[in-house]
Amino acid sequence: MFQIIDGATRQPIINPVDLVLQSNKTMGLAQDTVLVRRDGSEIEIADSASPIYDWDSKLTGVVVVFHDVSVAKAMSMKMTHLAQHDFLTNLPNRVLLNDRIAQAIASANRYGTQVALLFLDLDNFKHINDSLGHATGDKLLQSVTKRLSSSVRNTDTVSRQGGDEFIILLEDSKTGKTAALTAEKILEELTLPHIIGKCQLHITTSIGISVYPQNGSDAEELLKNADTAMYHAKENGRNNYQFFENEMNTRAVQRLQIEADLRVALEKKQFVLHYQPKINLDNNQITGVECLLRWQHDERGEMLPEQFVAIAEESGLIVPIGRWVLREACKQAKKWLDESKPIIIIAVNISAKEFLHKDFVENVRAILIESQLPSSHLELEITESVLMRDAQSSTAILHQLKQIGIQLTVDDFGTGYSSLSYLQQFPIDVLKIDQSFVHQIASASDEGVIVSAIISMGNSLKLRVIAEGIENKMQLDFLKSRHCIEGQGYFFSPALIATAFAATYLKTNVS
Repeated sequence: MFQIIDGATRQPIINPVDLVLQSNKTMGLAQDTVLVRRDGSEIEIADSASPIYDWDSKLTGVVVVFHDVSVAKAMSMKMTHLAQHDFLTNLPNRVLLNDRIAQAIASANRYGTQVALLFLDLDNFKHINDSLGHATGDKLLQSVTKRLSSSVRNTDTVSRQGGDEFIILLEDSKTGKTAALTAEKILEELTLPHIIGKCQLHITTSIGISVYPQNGSDAEELLKNADTAMYHAKENGRNNYQFFENEMNTRAVQRLQIEADLRVALEKKQFVLHYQPKINLDNNQITGVECLLRWQHDERGEMLPEQFVAIAEESGLIVPIGRWVLREACKQAKKWLDESKPIIIIAVNISAKEFLHKDFVENVRAILIESQLPSSHLELEITESVLMRDAQSSTAILHQLKQIGIQLTVDDFGTGYSSLSYLQQFPIDVLKIDQSFVHQIASASDEGVIVSAIISMGNSLKLRVIAEGIENKMQLDFLKSRHCIEGQGYFFSPALIATAFAATYLKTNVS
């Protein structure tokens, strides 16, 4: 006689032979039936038991057929798991997360608690993925997963939504303080280096937080608002967290509208370049010019770069816009040369996405050939933070640009984290002191010490040092006393359209 039990309750099941003999009908076993072998081992089975009749249609026996369904059931459970979990990190995916959010909301309604969602997007992950390969990127995501999981309680849920986006569900919170403390812990954990193979990678995250019931009544609304808050965190400098506020929705709509308008701005020829002179601080003569982008919006009027460049960067539109800026700047500089204007170097700001684009160097070369501007008249300004994202790649790109004959500037110097060793490796010509230091210059201030140190270092390395954002004579006198050679800012001139700039600066020296 064989022994069968219910796999869920572990209770014995009536022998199907007895059931057939009693009912005179074919019987099947219920799901989760387990056969206990004589050695005590167990297998999951499905079976059927049917009556056996003689020639006179009398019941003479029972035939029982067993099927081992353990493999099929294991496969079914695996498929169910895969349908609810991310294949790379094994974290719950959006399907399972939505179910858990619904359960958490029901529990919050029952016990009068709150539910918080943290929407995380890794800062600059795409650059690591593109430059070091998807295999390294996958291992970094797995490393991030471990740190996120260790930063929350066992009752909380860490979910991956795809790409470099993660969502954390915090249950049973009395206030938003739990979410804030968790976000702070995550920010701290993720800034520690990740050791992937022979690479030491650094990454940060931007976090948006929404809270039930204040910020939404269901999973969809809570996720949308947490996503909106996350974008607000990115706009506030990344590597921080922001709680959702209703005003963010208005800004999100405006942001989408600006992105939509940017997509047609080039076609409508709404962009224009303004030009700001660079001045020799000792003799007041012009040494060069920086071109600055303006957007003549149909409804908003003139828009400055800080109002739209970040959106252009995130949408990828900065690449075609940047090419337009470089082409127009080179064409204008060549026009001034053809008109026998004083020899001038024109500087163009290069964004992160432009600089890291695979065709960047070739595009620069092609634009110089197209405009017929001698390469010695072009200066490219790249921020310190962009160069330090991948210093080795940056060095290679800078050397290619230098071979073309282009002048190179490290923009916003002092705000990044470049080491002196990398600074010496970069084939640069100019250090530009960030205007935030210049604006706060005072005789005994820390900013004055920083400016002095940058000027001294630049002079020691035989680099030109330019101070940007000079607005008053006190700042000018301080810079001159520290032997800063060049500067620019409203003290000399705002940025002007091409005709006004030429009329003012390409005929006579600054008085």
